[in-house]
Amino acid sequence: MVSLDMVSRSVAVAVGAFLLAVSQPALAEKKYGPGVTDTSIKFGQTMPYSGGASGLSAVGRVQTAYFKMINAQGGINGRAINLISKDDGFSPPKTVEQTRSLVEGDEVLAMFSSMGSAPNLSVAKYLNSAQVPQIMALAGTPKAIDPVNFPWTTTFYSTLTVEAKVLAAYLLEVKPNAKIGILYQNDESGRTYLEGMRAGLGDKAGTMIVKEVGFDLSYPTIDSQIILLQSSGADTVFVASAAPKFGAQSIRKIGELGWKPYLILAPGASVIETSLKPAGLQYAVGAVSVQFYKQPGDSKWDADPGMMEYYTFMKKWAPAEVPEDALAVIGYSAAQMLIDTLKRCGDNLTRENLIYEATHIKDYEPTLFLPGVKVNVTPESRIPWRQRQIIQFDGTNWTFVGGVVTAGGER
Repeated sequence: MVSLDMVSRSVAVAVGAFLLAVSQPALAEKKYGPGVTDTSIKFGQTMPYSGGASGLSAVGRVQTAYFKMINAQGGINGRAINLISKDDGFSPPKTVEQTRSLVEGDEVLAMFSSMGSAPNLSVAKYLNSAQVPQIMALAGTPKAIDPVNFPWTTTFYSTLTVEAKVLAAYLLEVKPNAKIGILYQNDESGRTYLEGMRAGLGDKAGTMIVKEVGFDLSYPTIDSQIILLQSSGADTVFVASAAPKFGAQSIRKIGELGWKPYLILAPGASVIETSLKPAGLQYAVGAVSVQFYKQPGDSKWDADPGMMEYYTFMKKWAPAEVPEDALAVIGYSAAQMLIDTLKRCGDNLTRENLIYEATHIKDYEPTLFLPGVKVNVTPESRIPWRQRQIIQFDGTNWTFVGGVVTAGGER
């Protein structure tokens, strides 16, 4: 005789099995946004492949190569990454044109790692109003870190303001009576460095800064600007430029003049391969900068697993690029971060979920970042990292000065 209890249990098991069966398709359901299929994920990007800032375009070439490697390995959950990287010449009006083409014509899922503060700012309102993710933008301006007005925007860089404040704090420590001449790139990036240096010097800025000279990326040379700084009586020069070409020109001209100021270089002007070597390594001895990544070519990293993996990648997938170029490191590291983000997205590849995952990054360490430099991004706090290392050039390599410095919460 079958008891009522047995019947109840059988019904419960049957109902449970039914509910599990009908829930499985829901659990396995794939959610796609524009530019996503079962086999591919489409991203857009603008990069200065032409013009005065074309030296920065190594980032885009290395990222394209990185995704080719990922695709050859089977992609992300079987989906190939299709990065459409278009030339904007570092010109904001062209950035607007190319970005609209990528979003409305190519129908990309998101914009990824476009280059430059001014170019990224020129399209931030458009992308945010259209709710298109603008992720890991290569923009150091604090204006891009604005979760209230730009909730669909994240940056790859820490802010240039914080970098300049760290350099200012170091200068106050080692040369508190410096007479500073500042050569700045007359755009969003350069002006941000300028403002950050002033803020970092605080009430001493008025007496310590004796001359500020701007230049445009369209200038063929900046020799006359360097001469103006020398004639000002400056004994310290801050080269506030993200363009390797003008970093090289400034260092070389200072050396040719026989002038020996204390030299402080923004990271973009401190790259050995693209700035210091073209300038003449002898002219850069003693220069100071900040760094957040392991320097390729520095023997201290020869046995580092991340560095060995990087060199293997560059040799096979980007043989025409210079591994020691910091821009290659930046492109490689940002691409790594995107892959990590996509893995966390799983099969939910909507724009909404992509920006969710891009703003929920906890203690992520790209393999070429210095030990102790970790990426943390939340919806409310979007400065990716706050750590950097003071470095000084010895004629061959950059050497560490002190330990890793963690900046405060300012943008």
